[in-house]
Amino acid sequence: MTFLPHDKILIANRGEIAVRIARAARELSLPSIAIYAHEDRYSDHYRAADEAYLLGEAGELGPRGAYLDIERIIQIAKKHGATLIHPGYGFLAEDSNFARAIQEAGLTFIGPPADVLDGFGNKISARKIATECDVPTIPGLNHPVSELSEIEDFVSKHGFPVIIKASHGGGGRGQRILYGDPSEDIANILSEARSEAKDSFGVDAVFVEKFLPSPKHIEVQILADKHGNVAHLLERDCTIQRKHQKIVELAPAVSVSKETRQKMHDAAVRLAKHVKYENAATVEFLVQGDEFYFIEVNPRIQVEHTVTEQILGVDLVQAQIRIARGASLKDPVLGIDLAPETRSVAIQCRITSEQPSLGFVPSCGTITHAQLPGGPGVRIDGYNLFAGAEVTPHYDPLLFKCIVQANDLHAASAKMLGALSATQIAGVETNIDLLRRILEDPRFVKQEFFTRSLDNDVILTKPAEQNEDPSDQKLISFFAESLINGTQIQGQIGKPESLREIELPVLKESNSRKLLHNNVRHSDGWRSVLLAEGPKAFAQQVRRHPRILLSDTTWRDAQQSLLATRIRTADFARIAPATNVAYRQAYSIECWGGATFDVALRFLHEDPWKRLATLRKLVPDVPFQMLLRSVSGLAYSAVPHNFLEYFASHAVENGIDIIRVFDGLNDVANLNVAIDACLRAGAVVEAAILYTGDMLDPDCKYSLNYYIDLIDSLVATGAHIIAIKSMSGVMKPEAARLLVGAIRSRHPFLPIHVHTHDAAGTGVATMLACVEAGADIIDGATDSMSGTTAQPAMSALIASLMGRKDEGELDLDHVRAVDGYWAQLRLLYAGFDAKLSGPDPDVYLHEIPGGQLTNLMFQARELGLSSQWKETKEAFIAANLLLGDIIKATPTSKAVADLAQFMVNSNLSKDDVLARAGSLDFPDSVLDYFEGLMGQPFDGFPEPFRTQVLARAGRKKIEGQASARLPPVDLESVKQELTAKYGDSISETDVCSYVMFPDVFTEYRTYLAKYGDISSLPSQQVLAPPKIGEELECPTPGGRLVRVKVVAVQPLAEGEEVSPNRTVFFRVDGKHRQATVRDLSVQIGSKRRQANPSVPSQMGSPFSGVVSTVLKEEGSQVSQGDVILSISAMKMIINVSAPSDGILRNLDVEAGTSVEKGDLLFEILSS
Repeated sequence: MTFLPHDKILIANRGEIAVRIARAARELSLPSIAIYAHEDRYSDHYRAADEAYLLGEAGELGPRGAYLDIERIIQIAKKHGATLIHPGYGFLAEDSNFARAIQEAGLTFIGPPADVLDGFGNKISARKIATECDVPTIPGLNHPVSELSEIEDFVSKHGFPVIIKASHGGGGRGQRILYGDPSEDIANILSEARSEAKDSFGVDAVFVEKFLPSPKHIEVQILADKHGNVAHLLERDCTIQRKHQKIVELAPAVSVSKETRQKMHDAAVRLAKHVKYENAATVEFLVQGDEFYFIEVNPRIQVEHTVTEQILGVDLVQAQIRIARGASLKDPVLGIDLAPETRSVAIQCRITSEQPSLGFVPSCGTITHAQLPGGPGVRIDGYNLFAGAEVTPHYDPLLFKCIVQANDLHAASAKMLGALSATQIAGVETNIDLLRRILEDPRFVKQEFFTRSLDNDVILTKPAEQNEDPSDQKLISFFAESLINGTQIQGQIGKPESLREIELPVLKESNSRKLLHNNVRHSDGWRSVLLAEGPKAFAQQVRRHPRILLSDTTWRDAQQSLLATRIRTADFARIAPATNVAYRQAYSIECWGGATFDVALRFLHEDPWKRLATLRKLVPDVPFQMLLRSVSGLAYSAVPHNFLEYFASHAVENGIDIIRVFDGLNDVANLNVAIDACLRAGAVVEAAILYTGDMLDPDCKYSLNYYIDLIDSLVATGAHIIAIKSMSGVMKPEAARLLVGAIRSRHPFLPIHVHTHDAAGTGVATMLACVEAGADIIDGATDSMSGTTAQPAMSALIASLMGRKDEGELDLDHVRAVDGYWAQLRLLYAGFDAKLSGPDPDVYLHEIPGGQLTNLMFQARELGLSSQWKETKEAFIAANLLLGDIIKATPTSKAVADLAQFMVNSNLSKDDVLARAGSLDFPDSVLDYFEGLMGQPFDGFPEPFRTQVLARAGRKKIEGQASARLPPVDLESVKQELTAKYGDSISETDVCSYVMFPDVFTEYRTYLAKYGDISSLPSQQVLAPPKIGEELECPTPGGRLVRVKVVAVQPLAEGEEVSPNRTVFFRVDGKHRQATVRDLSVQIGSKRRQANPSVPSQMGSPFSGVVSTVLKEEGSQVSQGDVILSISAMKMIINVSAPSDGILRNLDVEAGTSVEKGDLLFEILSS
């Protein structure tokens, strides 16, 4: 067979099959012509051909209609000298009118004759042909369904389930299954099937047949020439489908017996010979056990033809073209073995642009990066796989096909998994994760999947795992966001004062000056005692120890007090090995709990559990200590009792040794529950009392007797150590001496651990007084992170104890060397530094806890109150008195702070608040406090203020322990819920995080999905935006080093229609990449309307923040005091209520809307 000199082939299709046909034509030295719709004008497929012509102008034919216009396609073919037309698959490939029109035009159709298409192109007539050839068929109607009653009659005879199928075409389009559910609207389902068939194949005819629930889908590849020769080319297994769409195919069908396969081969050849078939076809069967049933013939090339080509070494598309020109199957040039055999297995995966998390809707957008796999036995068939390619909703979402070949199924599966792992597509979502999960499932290699396995299986409901992003698109999106909108660590003001690489200390023996290695374990520290002897013996040894023990708070309380808890895990990890050496004789390092947990998730976008695991590995020799908020765990309100023990157990399992338990109100009932949970978890338990007020003042209700009674109650709990915690630093030296002395006298065998802040500048003196009175352990912070609202300087404490018989055992030189690191680091974190210049004598008045003061300053700034800081401190005093002069520690300190900011923001005095208690919308934390959710003050709540506040909010008082009323949390159900949402990577520690902070955990996971895990990045790259032209070396969690350089930034567009989107151009490991982000400085649309303060019906936003919930709908009837919505800013939430009865109007906000102070939220108009 030879081609004619003037032969030219027109490809009547688009996409990857058009590229495939053009490649085959080129290899045959045949010129080719591509056609394309206006919507495809940027597509790769027409550039693969020698010539290309547009099918109609914009809007003339539509994206799909263009490829169905028979007349215009034939006109183009004749005008430009085409002699052959290849239809590909889909569109007109099975349309006998198209084949007939081509023949009438004097051209050659690469496919079967038109009359054969009339038979096999129509599934109904194909069933009749199969019956004539004695090929088994599924019971069904052999004519199109015209009336609903025909389906009803068929069901009455054969029963449910049944399937409605399009009589033409394939790919699952026009198919619907009826199960007999009473809710099924059969008439509507029939209409949908017809409509889809019409849209896909141009014909709305459908038929019905019995549905087999769990078969395999096996198809036999046929080739037939014009000389009566018919050959099968083995079979393919196309069982793995989603909604009738094949997504994974393999050849041969290794799960079907050799005998059954041979019978299908014979049946397929028999069918083809019966109708005098020509060219390529696929005969499809459903196989159940050893029985098989004919379902249809696809009289065209198939999407999955590639696997047959791979195992047999043939080119089916070239064979199609040659056969159309008269070649015989016996012609050696075709390479067709009439008795084919194979010793290999091939798998094809269809990579599509779909969003699995949204039910596999198409994922449209711009491909920003594409990297495809390669290597021996890997083949890629695709198109438009380049940065800048647009994925539109007009066509099939297929991006490309990945085909692998190996000796057996196990090897082929492994090769395909490797290929999928090497694939990088950014800019649109793909189904790659689903494909990987299918191939990783043991059922794949065992060949236990059936056609509907994926539709009914959990494999589809699992979301994509939050794995490292190999395309690095998330990483450059992070940098683009930083460059355009500034740091993503909330609360940062200004850039770091230094971005230099921070030098690490070199530690040497004090006497020999011999270098100390950080990777050497030390067995002489207190953690060795704890691990060897357990918590009780550990505490006893601490009490018997003749030297004062020191605990370092830098990693938790100090950084919380001075830098708003914003230090990232990477910066702790760098200094951790040296700390393990320098502090090996320390009692503990306080490194976890308190605000660090919430802030890590909420603001640093880090997993606090991973922080703990990372630091525990790097500091194996020093006990780790955490802070627990009694029955709240680490949350801001009580958690169920069963969860508290669950959390404490996981904290201990992951590296915590010592848990200091406190309660924001010194509520003994709450403390009892939390202490018991921690004891059960196996921790060393410190039972802490919170010191406030002035014990030396005879009028202070927090007297020595109050504290001693409290201590007696805590001793009875079985706690190992008693802790005194002066949160604000108001414990004066003499008060400390009296209190510690009284405890030591009363409880001589219990260790005493003292903690204070240095706000008033008396921290060292207070600690020395405690030591002299009998304390065993005192807290300090590294020098550069000490003083003011943090703890006393560690070097000062060490030096102050020198010369005493009980002087501490930490090496001052080593401590100073480690401090050099922190001095440099504080410059890096200057954007969070409150820059307190010295002691604050006002602390004895306002009593703001040291760990809260810097956070309160940041909150004031976020709420627009930074210019009223003095007023805020004064309001804090008034708020404390309004709440009953309470103990102030999380969460009660938050209630005081929220009330203070509320008062400043609303310009309310203490008397104003009391006078208007029944009409004000108080912050949620204040309501929680008054309801009793935070515990019970020892002297009760202030009345009638409490009653008035709760009545306004419609909340009731809780008498007794609130946490005891909470039902147990179903932890297994929570894990299942999270796994369904986020995948199998969910752990028990994730459950802990979610139970305490559900919204924060959700936002954290959303951040990971958008930007990836940035915890491995140096803080210099996180706290400052990248510079244009600067190359950054970026370590990733997976251990790779990615080199990123910003090349250019798209300037803001000018003109009336300003776009908020800006594109940043990068080079990533030498490759050009880009990321587009929204510029938050660009104002889109008009500014929000302001509420008029003189109009009582208009309710303005009380402060700048984000609407968190909307509880009422526009137009609804509301009563005075009804909560309409709530607004959050930082960690404060305020409900906004209706000021009067009436109709809710102008509700122009929804959850997530950002509002500024004074923005109109809604109006209440009279009914």
